Amino acid sequence: MRRREFVGRIGMAALAWPLAARAQRTIPFIGFLNSGSPNERAHLVEAFRQGLKEGGYVDGKNLAIEYRWAEGRPDLLPKLAAELVERKVAVIAATGSLAPAIAAKSATKAIPIIFSGPEDPVKLGLVASLSHPGGNVTGVTGGGAALHRKRLEILKDLIPGATRIIYLQNPNNPDAKAAAYDIMAAAEAMRAHVEVVSASTESELDTVFAAIKQMRADAMLVAIDPFFTTRREQIVALAARHRIPASYSFREFPVAGGLMSYGPNISELYRQVGLYAARVLKGSRPADLPVLQSTKIELIVNLKTAKQLGLAFPRDFLARVDEVIQ
Repeated sequence: MRRREFVGRIGMAALAWPLAARAQRTIPFIGFLNSGSPNERAHLVEAFRQGLKEGGYVDGKNLAIEYRWAEGRPDLLPKLAAELVERKVAVIAATGSLAPAIAAKSATKAIPIIFSGPEDPVKLGLVASLSHPGGNVTGVTGGGAALHRKRLEILKDLIPGATRIIYLQNPNNPDAKAAAYDIMAAAEAMRAHVEVVSASTESELDTVFAAIKQMRADAMLVAIDPFFTTRREQIVALAARHRIPASYSFREFPVAGGLMSYGPNISELYRQVGLYAARVLKGSRPADLPVLQSTKIELIVNLKTAKQLGLAFPRDFLARVDEVIQ
């Protein structure tokens, strides 16, 4: 090969490289921020990707996703959100609870943020209203105050003689105070006595359950919280050991052996986040996308656990159940 031809080919290759790089950078690049860990939420990531696919985007083909996981540590969320902002992602999908969305909103007022969480985004200051979010944030909510009231009502229906109900919360959750207020207001309306207890670490869970046993609690309501979801096997085991009938937020708990759950279908929430993220990538503004309210709320019971606790689900109660785990 002649020297001039060799140099010419090198020059063409050098020119082609930045063109290819620029072509790659035209692919949308989005961030995924979550309170939990990737191992336990792989099925939820798949639901999110399914929503994106339905909206016309496939990861690895015409889309790239960068993931950030807090591993159950909410104190890490601001740093992780800042990393995604620094990466100049086109959208941030803030999932797992509203804590990631709060961290993301604090990190940027420009990048669109799509959240999912059962808490009330208006109370937490994420959006101006459900119908007109305003700003750069919108998403999907799982029910808010109405969901908290209904969970307590269902627990009372199952155990009508319950006079002392424990509400287990994580004080590090930004929605803890608002959720506890909703629970106490509902309890007052039902003339039920509810005591709030707190735990935010594995060791505190052990201590709290021992204390609950001493309090002679009739039943327990476990708050909607990513840390509790991450530690669901420990919580379910402690409830069984101390023979405390407990109501949880999501299907994952009765699947792990918990008595019952009432709450939104989480996979559906993540799918809807993916759909909204796709709409934003196509040009929609979060301010113009109303916050979606999950319509897929599920009541799930575990019959084996009920028998171990000496409980029998009334026939009319079972008629309302969406899924029975044997």
